Amino acid sequence: MADDLYAALGVARDATAAQIRSAYRKLAKKHHPDLNPGDKAAEERFKAISAANEILSDPDKRGQYDRGEIDASGAPRQPAPSWSEHAAGPAGRKYRHAATPDEADFGDVFADLFGREPPPGPRRGRDQVYVLAVAFLDAVAGASRRISLPDGRGLDVQIPPGTEDGQILRLKGQGGPGREGGPAGDALIEIAVQPHRNFRRDGDDIEIEVPVTLDEAVLGGRITVPTPTGAVKMSVPPRSDTGTRLRLRGRGVPAHAGRPAGDQYVVLRVALDPHDAALADFLRGRAPRAGFDPRHELLEDA
Repeated sequence: MADDLYAALGVARDATAAQIRSAYRKLAKKHHPDLNPGDKAAEERFKAISAANEILSDPDKRGQYDRGEIDASGAPRQPAPSWSEHAAGPAGRKYRHAATPDEADFGDVFADLFGREPPPGPRRGRDQVYVLAVAFLDAVAGASRRISLPDGRGLDVQIPPGTEDGQILRLKGQGGPGREGGPAGDALIEIAVQPHRNFRRDGDDIEIEVPVTLDEAVLGGRITVPTPTGAVKMSVPPRSDTGTRLRLRGRGVPAHAGRPAGDQYVVLRVALDPHDAALADFLRGRAPRAGFDPRHELLEDA
């Protein structure tokens, strides 16, 4: 548990609610256990920043922490008596940073600005932000994940097809409780898409590099390539080279939100068999064709 919650998030003590939220999202995505499997240090760091965010993102708890009424764990502590206790009372209440409009209701802002209690009546609960690590293929095709919240509740999160890194899913009524009968706030789930070792995404298109043999590159042929929905056969044109880019229509991100399905692009990479002695013998006995210099343009530009 960090002793200084502001230091845990890397923000100044006068940071705004938006700056605290931004710092938490950045650090949570970097140290999330799902993105650092087996890394105990990252796991502990994630717990520390989550605990810091739990207090500093709540205007009431942040005020209590700043005044020394609670410690970094949120447990109450008795501050040493001093004249400042009177200055911090209702008549001389210290200002604190109000949450942004999507985090707190007008009553909280009113109280911060004018040092008076907000008017009575129902008030909406605060929105709460969480980070959820999602596998690349789950973000592409859609999936259902269950997350555990700090208060012990579990939430089922439906990840729609085509979800992008950094996208925020809103679960209505799953945030902080309302006050005096007001509605609960929302849970804002920020998606952190894990990279895939083979696939890369560009908008709704998917790209993958596929090795081919020299025979397949020179003579052409049918090869099997992976896609997000399973392996498919495709044709390699004769005389293909490393960097040749082939398209599989509709094999990218599936259609979603009124957008058509993306395509998958296959980038060829010629792979030589290091144990093919016959190829080396063939090339030694073959006279190179005159007039072809693959480095001609490169040397011209030098």
